[in-house]
This record gives sequence, C-alpha cells and structure tokens, in this order.
Amino acid sequence: MSLIDQIDKERLPKHVAIIMDGNGRWAKEKGKLRVFGHQNGVVSVRDTVEGAVELGIKHLTLYAFSTENWNRPKLEVMALMELLVSTINKETKTLMKNGVRLNAIGNLESLPEKCYRQLAETIEKTSQNKACTLTLALSYSSRWEITEAAKSMAINVRDGKLNAEEITEDTFASYLNTCDMPDPELMIRTSGEHRISNYLLWQLAYSELYFTTKLWPDFRREDLFEAVIDFQKRERRFGMTSEQLN
Repeated sequence: MSLIDQIDKERLPKHVAIIMDGNGRWAKEKGKLRVFGHQNGVVSVRDTVEGAVELGIKHLTLYAFSTENWNRPKLEVMALMELLVSTINKETKTLMKNGVRLNAIGNLESLPEKCYRQLAETIEKTSQNKACTLTLALSYSSRWEITEAAKSMAINVRDGKLNAEEITEDTFASYLNTCDMPDPELMIRTSGEHRISNYLLWQLAYSELYFTTKLWPDFRREDLFEAVIDFQKRERRFGMTSEQLN
C-alpha cells in the first residue's frame, strides 16, 4: 500500500507548520556554499506544497526567514532575499495551477522593497485560489508577534475600544498575524533538531510535534505523508483522559 493510501482523508490536520532546517548543513556536506542549500530547498518547498494539495491540507505554513536570520553574514542574507524574489516570481504559475493562495506573516515592512513588492503582487494574484493557503513566515519571530499584539491591545484599551476585563484567549488570538487561520495541528521540523525556535509559540500550544533527521533539501512529499501518518496514530487528548474521549 502506498503512503498516501495509508492516510485517512477524513482526519487530516487542517494546518501543518514546517520549520525548514538544514539547508546550510546539506550544502556543507557537498562542499558547496550555504546558498546552494537554500537553492535546492526550493525544490523541497514545491514538492511539499504539491503534496499538501494532493492530500487536501488546507493550510501550510513554512518558516522561511526568522528575525534572528538577519544576523547571518550579509552576503548570505542578500542571496536569500534575491532567491526569495526569484522563487516567488518563478513559482507563481505553479501556485495558480495548483490553486494555492500565497500569504505571509511577520515584520514584512523590514523586507527589501523589491522583495516586498514581488510578495505583495503574488499574494494579490493568488488571492482567489481555494485549494490550499501557503503562508510564508518572513522576518518572523513569535515573541515579536506576541509583543506587537500586546501593544495593539494596550492601545485599544487606552483608547476605550477594548475593555480589559473582557479580554479572552480568543481576543488575544485575534490580534496575532495568524488570526484568519486555524492553529497548526501538526508541526514538522527537519534536520534532527528538537527546538521550536521562536516559531508560532502561541499557536503551537496543542500541536503534535514531528521531528525528522532529513535535511530540508532532501524532504519530499513522501516525508510529509509519513508525518501525517504518524499524526493520525496519535491520541490527542487536550488535557482529558483517554476514557473521556471514548
């Protein structure tokens, strides 16, 4: 039986989040510059997105560039930004063909103008697609996101637009970048690292975490399928007992 045939399409995670880790190590193993790993990681993105569409997963969020990544060597950052622009430009046709809507979260204003403009154009062009929403976390930090949400709420309380006594978890979540999507039910991290790395800290509260030793440029849709199969074998109790669920 193929991997995809082992998956119960009625119990798919509505939202899968991925930390794409290992591009640099993959390139180093091959005696290449780190940017070579990032370039090959694009192939993994394409195949994983198409695999998500094939399965019927409605939301896929990829950690593409963290706030902390700005601290990397300047040449690598510049190469990453150029790669991002060219990739978005090249992949727009593929997104349209597969019915994928592009979205982005993070401090997008910190992106280079050319990068931001290309991103905005593709988000607009794909805005009516319905098969899957692909969200890129760019210049993203979960602590930054939570801090910005707290600031916005504080301003609204000060201005009388929000009553502090009525603030709930749902209220707070409505101020986050991800307010228009469900929380991830499955989070995948490649390269054998076992960290969340400042990624969707609020949203991952009850996510199932899946770690693989595969470096991101080697990750393919079959690896996504294996993660979903593993997800479907788990009992998700949300603080309850097994007896309460049965």
